[in-house]
Amino acid sequence: MMKVKLMDHEVELVGTPPAVGDRLPEFTVRNDQNQPVTTNDLLGKPMVLCAVPDLDTDVCSMETKKFNQQADQYPAARFVTISNNSIAEQTDWCAAKGVQNLSVLSDAQGEFGQATGLYVPSFKHLARAVFVVDAQGKITYEEILDQIAAEPNYQQALMALEQLL
Repeated sequence: MMKVKLMDHEVELVGTPPAVGDRLPEFTVRNDQNQPVTTNDLLGKPMVLCAVPDLDTDVCSMETKKFNQQADQYPAARFVTISNNSIAEQTDWCAAKGVQNLSVLSDAQGEFGQATGLYVPSFKHLARAVFVVDAQGKITYEEILDQIAAEPNYQQALMALEQLL
């Protein structure tokens, strides 16, 4: 089992996240219309896929806004953020922050967290991670943050995405 830090505490993930070269696991999350969105629904374009614990926290909010600002510069790519927030919380957050360039999907049921090994049982939320995935679902870049409260390396993720475009 992989461990990361939540502030000063080491916490264990529910499994081992997929690595570069692996295929993105099968999962189902929900969109803002409470419709199911599966792994296959997200494929077909290169994608930056971010896992964040809670959009209503500073770092998650900042990360999602930063990737939203970048998304319109990459029309051939898909930008997705998955959090444990409810659909209503996500809808309110997107409206308040003006986030429209990326998809925000809910893993309130925990299926994505279990499938990717990113769920932290003691925290009851996702660990922070960024994956770049090609159009067929192969992971070409991953960053599982050692510290859940830290921001990812935006430039590295975007450089990995550019290599797929």
